[in-house]
Amino acid sequence: MIDLKDLRANPNRYREGAVAKQIDVDIDALLDLDASLRQFTYEMEGARASQNSFGKENGPKLGKLKGQLKRATEDERVAIEAQIRELEEAAQLIKGTFQSAQQHVAKLTPKLNALLLKVPQPPDADVPQGNDADDNVELRLWNPAWFDPTRPFEENKGFPAQSHIDLMQALGMVDFPRAVKMAGSRSFVLAGDGMRLQQAVLNWAFDAIVNEYNFQPMSVPVIVREECMTGTAFFPSGREQAYHIEESRRGAGHDLFLTGTGEVGLMGLHADEILDGDQLPLQYATISTCFRREAGAAGKDTAGLYRMHQFDKVEQVVICWADEQESRQWHQKMMAIVEDLLQRLELPYRLLQCCTGDLGPKNADMIDIECWMPSRPRKVNGEEVPGSYGETHSASRLYDYQCRRLNLRYRGENGKTIFCHSLNNTVVASPRILIPIVEMYQNADGSITIPKVLQPYMNNQQRIG
Repeated sequence: MIDLKDLRANPNRYREGAVAKQIDVDIDALLDLDASLRQFTYEMEGARASQNSFGKENGPKLGKLKGQLKRATEDERVAIEAQIRELEEAAQLIKGTFQSAQQHVAKLTPKLNALLLKVPQPPDADVPQGNDADDNVELRLWNPAWFDPTRPFEENKGFPAQSHIDLMQALGMVDFPRAVKMAGSRSFVLAGDGMRLQQAVLNWAFDAIVNEYNFQPMSVPVIVREECMTGTAFFPSGREQAYHIEESRRGAGHDLFLTGTGEVGLMGLHADEILDGDQLPLQYATISTCFRREAGAAGKDTAGLYRMHQFDKVEQVVICWADEQESRQWHQKMMAIVEDLLQRLELPYRLLQCCTGDLGPKNADMIDIECWMPSRPRKVNGEEVPGSYGETHSASRLYDYQCRRLNLRYRGENGKTIFCHSLNNTVVASPRILIPIVEMYQNADGSITIPKVLQPYMNNQQRIG
């Protein structure tokens, strides 16, 4: 959620930010609604103050007049009743003003809050303008000495590449037909060394982030209330991607949703809390199963392990002081961690600066990391050829956007409460990371060499097949 005071002071920043992100939100309507709500709130508070003042000044007087009425003569009664009626009418007028303003406040407040939730975080000034992922900007490349992505796979390794689908099916590492039988499209079953390889890369990455980079390991729910999804800014704009469990139809007090990332649970831990500034930064990591409906992805990446409804992910989150420079430094640190892990896996990758149109509502900046996948198609002169980068990681800088929605604050040096800043990053996500591992480490005989860093996690096994 954005800072409403800043929106009032700098409305063009938010108008331009929404346009840059191609998000339709009426900033002028929001400001008009805000002005009306503030006016009615002012009237309500004024009427409440008048009620209190009137009661103090005229309550005793009214009681005295009613007492006099009991002993009054006929002539006196007419005058006393007129005074009582005048005071009661004045009280009713003030009460009516209060109730009318209160009703307007009650009606406008949820409308304003609903509009505020739709206002995206403006992208940072140094984020390049663009419409979608095609306009993202390549920042840098890395590849091991033994592989050059600019040359065909066969020139690099001396034999033509097979896809991860063919390799894993031949080695009994994956079963797509039985998965589809049970759960439909975009489902998979990892078997034997396929499951062992997934667990190896997840556990290795989790151990690295915890033991080497001092992130605190956490277990978090993957089934959460709507407030948690809204607070982390996955709702309302991403609602169509979440699986909805309609518990309210079964008599429960609230519905539940399956999370698409461990970030939701990690950030939700401290919702509505005021932390001690000395506690920051908080560095959390989790391994969780994630669920995404992949709405709008019909026909995209339907084969293989690239785009699945269910997957497992090691996620890292940082909650830090409200300082832009500190946020930017953490963003670089989190990406450096992923680069270190990918270099240890010896997987070619590139960093992409996401453009404004690819940031999503909540991010001020986002960097994607893509690994080289030998079988993933790309277009060259209008024709599809094998070999392309595919997204495997994403690092986001959110400033206080999430923390405002979560009401997550810290107490600063002067005792003032301040909304925290937050960042998140994929450490590793599987089964997608298996695509570059399996395809890059395949051998001419159809076997797969296990990356050296993962061998200790597979009982020192060196090959599959």
